[in-house]
This record gives sequence, C-alpha cells and structure tokens, in this order.
Amino acid sequence: MLLAIDIGNTSTVLGIFKNGSLTSFYRVTSKPSLTEDEAGLQVRQLFGAESLEKLSGVVVCSVVPSLTSAYQQMSQKYLQLKTIVVTSNLKLGLKIRYKDPSQVGADRLANAVATKKLYKLPCIIVDLGTATTFDVISKKGEYLGGAISPGIETSSSELFRRTAQLFKVKLEKPPKAIGRITQDSLQSGIILGAAGQIDFIVKQIEKELGKKCRVIATGGYAPLIWKVSKRIQKIDLTLTLKGLYYIYEILKGKKRSR
Repeated sequence: MLLAIDIGNTSTVLGIFKNGSLTSFYRVTSKPSLTEDEAGLQVRQLFGAESLEKLSGVVVCSVVPSLTSAYQQMSQKYLQLKTIVVTSNLKLGLKIRYKDPSQVGADRLANAVATKKLYKLPCIIVDLGTATTFDVISKKGEYLGGAISPGIETSSSELFRRTAQLFKVKLEKPPKAIGRITQDSLQSGIILGAAGQIDFIVKQIEKELGKKCRVIATGGYAPLIWKVSKRIQKIDLTLTLKGLYYIYEILKGKKRSR
C-alpha cells in the first residue's frame, strides 16, 4: 500500500493506493505551521492505524517547503518509511522541454506523468487551484511547458479586498451572463470570465501546436468551471494522486532493475 500526498498552497490531498487502485482520499486545509506530530495524528485519524501499518511507501509532491519537511519527518517517525519527494531531478519517464526543469512544480510533473499514462495525447491539463495552471503534453509524451494565471478564488478574494462596495459571494455558476443584482454580476464575471480565459488559452496553445488537444481539468474548481467551459472534455479530480502513484512505481521498477 502507498500513501500519496499532494501538498498545495490552499489544500493538501492525501490518498492511499492498494494494488494500484485509489481506495480512499481526503482534502484538508494546508497549514504551513503543521508539525510532524500533528501530521502523524492527521494521517492516523484519516486512514486508521491498521491501514498505516500496511504501508510500504510514501510519495509527496509539494509547493510548500515547510509542509514537505513536516510530512517527511512524520513518515520517518510514525511510519518508519522514507519519503519520496517528487522533483525534476528524478527519472520520471518524462522528457521535460522547459528551459529550466527545476522551475516546474512537482504537482505539474505528477499531472503530466498521469496524463501521459492515462489519456490520448496531445493533452492540455488545466489545474484549477490557488493558481490556474495549463500544462501541455505533446503527442510524443513530452512536457512542453504551459501557462500560469491567478486562481479563481485568489483573484476574486483580491477583488473583494480592494473594493469597498463589493462583497464576497459564493462561487457558483451564474443564472445568466447579464446579472440583475450584484451577486449575479460578480458570479458572471468571475465564473464565466475564468471559463473564457481557459477556452482562449487552450485555443492559443492549439494554434501554436498546430493541432487539437484533449483538455483535462483537475483541482478543486474543476467541476464548477467544467459546467461553463466549452473546451474542457474531462474532469479527473485525482489526477495528481494517480501521477504520484505512477512515479512511485516507475522509481520502484528502476530500483529493482539495478
């Protein structure tokens, strides 16, 4: 059994794989001040002591260094397991065309590995989290690069913070594009604007590639934006965890072949 941990700026997703299948997963708030002992208590409460005793590995992708350290120390102290931390330095079975591969986020690499394994290429992965990222996987299975924009909640929170007369609204599909009240107007601008941005960037990427791409969405806001985007074809909310599993298997296979 494998414990896969995807640490983001806003949320951390933890899942357990058994015989190649994701049996359970949970999304918790990312707290940069989390200690190794709190992380140990967290995984015990989520998965139970019996499941943790059967673990044979832990793999992490993270964009929060303090949490990377906390989960590494937790794994060593409570699980007696060494953590694999995903970086571009690992042999992932993925050719990275980025000018500086070390600048590609570990979550983006995990998404790319999973997409290469699971979907027909070429693909564009749209990850809707704290940031909205676009990652392009070529027909040959190469990571070409992508785009990064402020996430839906990130940009809307800044709008509410900077405007005295606008108030925070629930982020959901607006009833119409033309809002008749402030709440509907905000929802229209935020949600339809985000979907329009995605559709336009996908169009520009395809123009540069000279071919159509399958568009896969993941991240917390994927189900909401999928309802209004014209280009998103599939939602895969556990894409990153699956990528972590495949990375673990790739590295385990390389270790066996030595």
